[in-house]
Amino acid sequence: MQKIAEQPLRPPRIFATIGIESFMREHRKKRKRKDALSMNDELTAQDIQKMQAELDDRRLRLMPELIEEVKRTRAFGDLSENFEYKAAKQAQNRNRSRIRYLERMIKSAHVIEDKAGADEVGLFDKVELLFEDDEDTETVQVVTTVRCDPLSGRISCKAPLGKALLGRKAGDEVSVTTEEGGSYTVRIKSITKEEDNGDGPIL
Repeated sequence: MQKIAEQPLRPPRIFATIGIESFMREHRKKRKRKDALSMNDELTAQDIQKMQAELDDRRLRLMPELIEEVKRTRAFGDLSENFEYKAAKQAQNRNRSRIRYLERMIKSAHVIEDKAGADEVGLFDKVELLFEDDEDTETVQVVTTVRCDPLSGRISCKAPLGKALLGRKAGDEVSVTTEEGGSYTVRIKSITKEEDNGDGPIL
């Protein structure tokens, strides 16, 4: 019997177009937001609602649980070799850091609304694209910066492709300039109008 060679897993085409450097840069920026004092992200009301729900949960449920866990593990003895205590303290510090981040994001957010026409690409719409350099087709969804996940096809409205697509129509050929200075062209095959249903975790 002829052995069939296994095909390597291929990441989404959109991941290749934004480049690994851009992807990592975007995530580094998000981590740095935690220490930024003048953040002003453009977020939807749904984004802020999700952030507030997470913030309330971390303050009212998780924080007391972690405090009790720190107390419990401290009683195990010698803190220099107490792995459980160190792990509990790390979890407590991560929770405090996330709370500060959410508080700052909510406080500094600029609430935006989708004003795209019925036949135009707007926030949270799904767009079927033809990448003309290799005739590859892929569907992406344009989302806010805190909801982006290129590996799942959700691209930030502030990323080069996201910005280029907003306001465009089916049949349009769109030239996209990457952050590294390169460029590529996509053609919009179709637009599926969507609403913000809360999908995707808040980064």
